[in-house]
Amino acid sequence: MRFRTKLLITSLAIVVIPVILAIGTYLALGRYLIHKQQAQEYTTAIDYGMISDPGGTFAEMTDELVTEISGDMVAKPFILEDEEYLEELDRRIASKYSFILVERNGELYYAANRDKAVEAAQVLPGYGSALEGVYYTTSRQLVRQIDFGFSDGSNGSLYIISGIRTALTNSLIIYMSIAIIAILALTSILLAMWIGRSFFKPISELNVAMEHIKDGNFDYILPTDIKEKGEIEALYRNYEDMRLRLKESAEEKIEREKQNKELISNISHDLKTPITAIKGYSQGLLEGVAASPEKQMKYIKIINNKANDMNNLINELTLYSSIDNNRIPYNFVKINVADYFGDCIDEIGADLESKSIKLNYSNLTTPDTVIVADPEQIKRVINNIVGNSVKYLGRDDGSGQVDIRLLDEIDSVRVEIEDNGKGIAQKDIPNIFDRFYRTDSSRNSRQGGSGIGLSIVKKIIEDHGGYIWATSHEEEGTCMHFVLRKYVEFADAPDTVTV
Repeated sequence: MRFRTKLLITSLAIVVIPVILAIGTYLALGRYLIHKQQAQEYTTAIDYGMISDPGGTFAEMTDELVTEISGDMVAKPFILEDEEYLEELDRRIASKYSFILVERNGELYYAANRDKAVEAAQVLPGYGSALEGVYYTTSRQLVRQIDFGFSDGSNGSLYIISGIRTALTNSLIIYMSIAIIAILALTSILLAMWIGRSFFKPISELNVAMEHIKDGNFDYILPTDIKEKGEIEALYRNYEDMRLRLKESAEEKIEREKQNKELISNISHDLKTPITAIKGYSQGLLEGVAASPEKQMKYIKIINNKANDMNNLINELTLYSSIDNNRIPYNFVKINVADYFGDCIDEIGADLESKSIKLNYSNLTTPDTVIVADPEQIKRVINNIVGNSVKYLGRDDGSGQVDIRLLDEIDSVRVEIEDNGKGIAQKDIPNIFDRFYRTDSSRNSRQGGSGIGLSIVKKIIEDHGGYIWATSHEEEGTCMHFVLRKYVEFADAPDTVTV
């Protein structure tokens, strides 16, 4: 339930609940007080006017009755001697918890209940007291007196007496005051408990959860048995989203730090090999170990190659930093597939030939096939894959082989680079494009590397709108497949390029 709705309900409840409970209490107290004063002897009906304002209600009732009696006495001067008439009056005023008493020369002439009449007569003022209207007796009963004369000339007085004493009103006020205070306190407690359960308890739980977040504990989960809807539910849901994102961010940070440490360790290890070689061969030159010009040239070439290896490692580290920040610089241009890959093959072929590795190349695309790509980055992809193949060929007998094939797939070009090396285990294939993943955890100078080459390849291919995967069989070889979309020029929109 939304807080706006709860506040509206609370505002209404503050008024409605006390009013309803007060009315109920008033009705219950009325019955109790009537029972306590034994006024139910007159009638089983409840007259709440006589309970809340006995004086006013009694005065109004007796005014009407006196007016009526006066009219009847005009027609029949001695009608008050008629007991049937007096009984009828008694029945009529019984609903107001009242009764009639008639005296004749100070003696009891008529009373429906003689016991009550004798008790009441002891405090009545008697004939000719000149008391007009409603008055109180010493017993706090309400009385209305009518003096008249009997037919034989004797004096008579008719008394209309209330069976309810005025102390009832004071009791009602006291009881109702206590009841209203209790009702207001109960209402406040119930509403506070309701609001507290739906607001303060969830806020307290959120506070505990935030303490866990502050302490770096992202595994603390809020209780899932919350029944509150609206803002609290949204707050819990937002906290859970925040917790999961913070946890994911923390885990990514830890993983990134771990990868950076591994990268530094890998780069440091891979730099040691060429540095050691450069130091060794340069020391040999300085000490005259290479006496002949041919040997000196050999040492210089080795030093140059090792320096190039170091430069490649540094370039790879720079590119890794660019990938990590999504800031690889791309220069997309239209490239003729046949021309571009032909030049790449010439360059790669010369390098593989120097390592006694055979290169086979086939192009099954049409001569006019064009793609939109960054030539430098695609070349990096090819060199990384081929370099990886050469690294893990594991053949020193000159039987190493790399096959490069270009296949036409209607709206795209598929490039396959296959080797006959030792292959990759099936369980490792899904992970080879992850950063720093190695199928061979052992390191040596021949199979070094930072472990980020294939992750760089995947990033570049995906940024070109393509995708890459690998197939392999152990001891048979590995084939890398990547797909690049063709450039399509529409007749009605010659400047439109689809990548």
